[in-house]
Amino acid sequence: MKIAIAGGHLTPALALIEELKKYSVSLIYLGRTRSLEGDKTPSAESIVIPQFGVKFFGFNPGRLQRKFSTQTIFSLARVFLGFVQAFFILFKEKPKVIVSFGSYVALPVVIAGWLLKIPIITHEQTASLGLANKIITLFARKIGVSWQTFGTSLPKEKVIFVGNFLRKEILAVKKRNQKVPLIYITGGNQGSHLINETVSHTLEDLLKDFYIVHQTGSSQIFGDFEMLTEKRQNLPSKLANRYRISKWFNTKELAKIYSKASFVVSRAGANTLYELSYLGIPAIFIPISWSADNEQTKNSKMLEKLGCALILPESTLSPKRFLNAVLFMSDNLDTFSKKTREAREMTKTNGLLIFVDEIFKLVNA
Repeated sequence: MKIAIAGGHLTPALALIEELKKYSVSLIYLGRTRSLEGDKTPSAESIVIPQFGVKFFGFNPGRLQRKFSTQTIFSLARVFLGFVQAFFILFKEKPKVIVSFGSYVALPVVIAGWLLKIPIITHEQTASLGLANKIITLFARKIGVSWQTFGTSLPKEKVIFVGNFLRKEILAVKKRNQKVPLIYITGGNQGSHLINETVSHTLEDLLKDFYIVHQTGSSQIFGDFEMLTEKRQNLPSKLANRYRISKWFNTKELAKIYSKASFVVSRAGANTLYELSYLGIPAIFIPISWSADNEQTKNSKMLEKLGCALILPESTLSPKRFLNAVLFMSDNLDTFSKKTREAREMTKTNGLLIFVDEIFKLVNA
């Protein structure tokens, strides 16, 4: 039996792959070949998925445009090209079911699969639906949602509350006390030039009081990893030893970082937010302002309202504001940490097994 997985959210897909590998199934993955539009850097999924023994099919579909511009025609052409590519991949591979992890990457795969009468199940990680995911839910037979308060606008018979999928290494994390607080800074799999640039202007001040573990992404356009590596080399040895930098961390490395992290600075992607909620780690979120339906801001506000996170909007971000937010969270860390207990109560740990069961129900329907 063959199962196709598609979409732009890699972290929960990896958790699902780990679970499905326990069964006698063949897996294929349809995802982006490039990290960013106009950037030649390979996407994280194109590198990581084959390491799990899963056949990877790379393509680069266009994004749906909400506003008409000169780029709209080119984008629509790429949407159509992505659909054609997905159709022929699915027609040749003949999977019994398609698992969507959302975004514009999964959309052409879902539509092609629907035309080929392949049953579809989708997983929604965020607190709101973007345009592509709204369309995907129309074609899906089942919709797994990550938050119990979400999904009321969706067909009740389709919705299943499964939470977001946590990898086994993350589930096993045990927190350790650190004499010197450790901050994990990340822009997600692709990295964030804005966060990286802000860190570069505050790095020496941060390292006086904290250990910093920094995931920069691997974009060749900005060259942030190379810039910050050079900056580290020019630091006094005492400060340089407090700064660890990498383009990307694998799951085992990330679990070790989480075990030591006092708090995290990151974008407000659904997967990071869910991991931090489960582990009870406070965060400073810098949401992407142009994310679909402003989903990252909506994601982060859930934790801000609980009192376990701060939000720094892109529009007002500056090195001074960033440094002040870090120092404020450090000074009030006990208060923020206590509030994370409420966030953990919102998470679900057995949802992956429920979701896998739904996949097999669709195969056998």
